[in-house]
Amino acid sequence: MPDVETAELDRRITFHQDIQTMEADFSGFHFDDSETVNLFYDRLEERIAQTGEELWFFLVNLYGTRIEPEAWLAYSRRGKALNLSHSMGSVRYDASEETRAQIERAANTEFFDPNLFTSRDEALERIAQLPSKRRKRIQHDPNYVLADFVRRLSFDREAGIMNVDFSHFVFHHSRDVNEFYDYIEERIRETGRRWYFLVNLNGCEILPAAWVQYAQRGKRLNEAASLGSVRYAAGSETEADIRMRAETQGFRPNIRNSRQEALARIAEMKAEAEHV
Repeated sequence: MPDVETAELDRRITFHQDIQTMEADFSGFHFDDSETVNLFYDRLEERIAQTGEELWFFLVNLYGTRIEPEAWLAYSRRGKALNLSHSMGSVRYDASEETRAQIERAANTEFFDPNLFTSRDEALERIAQLPSKRRKRIQHDPNYVLADFVRRLSFDREAGIMNVDFSHFVFHHSRDVNEFYDYIEERIRETGRRWYFLVNLNGCEILPAAWVQYAQRGKRLNEAASLGSVRYAAGSETEADIRMRAETQGFRPNIRNSRQEALARIAEMKAEAEHV
């Protein structure tokens, strides 16, 4: 685990209620690997959740920030997911030429406005021009009905396994995540017990706007009701995101290629539990 204290991260995260802005101070910070990126972004997500407000403008101080090449993929992916989930607009300032070039290349590839400014005052002026979306309260249209979830969940009581079929399912945004996980939690409560989770991710897509909520709901469900979770047939994009978050969130990704390999891993976990 990188030698970064939670107190140090909290010192760098400030909420300005009067202008609905979260300020992330990356100044002088060294993102030397993906684990450091994930640690910082985990804390950003936690602090936003603690505010009770879903939407903020993001003000990012990049003075003296170093993002190593091996950290850039995680920095880009976690930043994109956080922005799509919680940002009403992101403004950055005082970036070095190298960091500016990295961000502008990403902006050209992923089609977003980098909003890069020389000074904090200029960045704040830009935020003042952006429209707030809080009063509008985002209401995502439903993509699924209850029947779509019912057929994807089953319990093998003899084996103690809950089968979750996310195959070819698309989590577009937080509403899709919440509705599916609400159903899963309700069914588990009815059983009155904990289960091994066997999760089919074949062809599953978790879009950036859904990732923060997917991670939070999954973590909560695992802590409350899982004896161990094994995932299989994850595509490369989904596997990369799961492995990134596993670096700092205290769980083993347990990703296998096939259902048979996943079942074998659950058998290993049961044997390990018996010898504890």
